[in-house]
Amino acid sequence: MGTDITGYLEYRAPQDDQEPVWHASHDLHSLSVGRDYDAFGCLFGVRNYANFRPLAAGRGLPADASAGVSARFAQLTEWYGESGFHGTTWITWAEVKAVDWDEPAEKPDARLHEFRRTPEGLALTGKSGFSPSLAEAVGLRPGEVREWPEGSEWLVGDILYRSVTVRRRDAISETGQWQPAWDAMTELAARYGDDNVRLVVWFDD
Repeated sequence: MGTDITGYLEYRAPQDDQEPVWHASHDLHSLSVGRDYDAFGCLFGVRNYANFRPLAAGRGLPADASAGVSARFAQLTEWYGESGFHGTTWITWAEVKAVDWDEPAEKPDARLHEFRRTPEGLALTGKSGFSPSLAEAVGLRPGEVREWPEGSEWLVGDILYRSVTVRRRDAISETGQWQPAWDAMTELAARYGDDNVRLVVWFDD
């Protein structure tokens, strides 16, 4: 079973000469942000197979979450119980802007990267936690987990398996599926300020 994300963009703004409050804006579904394990791990420490230092893991639901987000979270808790979802956290646009996208993960990806030879060179075709043919080639027993040194390679048939340490920009590229969310947060921040725009998320399996 896979892990999916639910998320909402919020912005903080004054209201009738009172203290600023948070308001819900876009939801990630409307921005076409879906299942993306490398991004989940990089940002929030969920499904962190790539072994990143998470940017904003385990913060919980903000105590001052917007009325819309609070109501939705309470509704889901009533339906499924708190065990029905996990990884609830949040991150501000100021934090996202400060990210060093060239920062590497803390150790190589737990999944070996699979490449096939093409006329243009090696092409990445996937990432694998286990391959029967590779397991046989390296003597890996069922259920055994190993950490492979970066750069380790095995050619099995026409597939090259390689241990790779990825960077944050490999997980969340400038043209990837998270770009609409970043664009929306940029627009909100231009009006309300970087610290007054955030993304609130949780996950379900």
